[in-house]
Amino acid sequence: MQYELHYWPGIQGRGEFVRLALEYAGAAYVDVARTDEAHGGGEEALMRAMRRPELRHPPFAPPWLKAGELLIGQTANILLFLGRRHDLAPQEEAGELWAHQLQLTLADFLVEIHDVHHPIGVGLYYEEQIEEAKRRAQDFRKHRVPKFLGYFETVLTRNGAGFLVGSRCTYADLSLFQIVAGLRYAMPKCMHAAERRVPGVVALHDRIASEPRIAAYLASPRRIAFNQEGIFRHYPELDGP
Repeated sequence: MQYELHYWPGIQGRGEFVRLALEYAGAAYVDVARTDEAHGGGEEALMRAMRRPELRHPPFAPPWLKAGELLIGQTANILLFLGRRHDLAPQEEAGELWAHQLQLTLADFLVEIHDVHHPIGVGLYYEEQIEEAKRRAQDFRKHRVPKFLGYFETVLTRNGAGFLVGSRCTYADLSLFQIVAGLRYAMPKCMHAAERRVPGVVALHDRIASEPRIAAYLASPRRIAFNQEGIFRHYPELDGP
């Protein structure tokens, strides 16, 4: 099966968590909005797809994944589906739910990361909420980064296998890799200080980056560069130890 991933063409965003899972699994997929405009791709195609009146289960927002007749929305839900399909999560119920729980926790962290630079509202420009963002960033660096990364360090330590769940890479590991990579871009000073306390998280990031399919993906044009339009944004005034 060739999947269709529907997400905004110019940013990593939440769609990147799905891309990493597809790339790691070696699954065939089309990143629809990034295809040639002549072939029906681009941002306009994404907007048209969202408005299709025949959809019985319309997604709220990108990303969504088309798999045959299935249309699956919400990042964690898509990854739950791919975990079953591509052995990216344990097959037994307890392990599958545990991987899903970790992914939902990462989703909570991702919201907080975004809200550092947009603490008032997504409809306002960053420049309209800089002072609030500075206050939010200070608390985020001091309390939230250590809390979340410390939690995942504890999970890795208790599991004792170098991964979050079991003895193999799951989609939760891939997602934690993306969180670390994104925070290194957005807040390098903060992460330089924070990483000393979470060696297991750092080791996991490095292990995922060296996985052959992930390494090839990161070096390819399929990997969109971090930029100032995505969730992870580098504003020097928000960074610090």
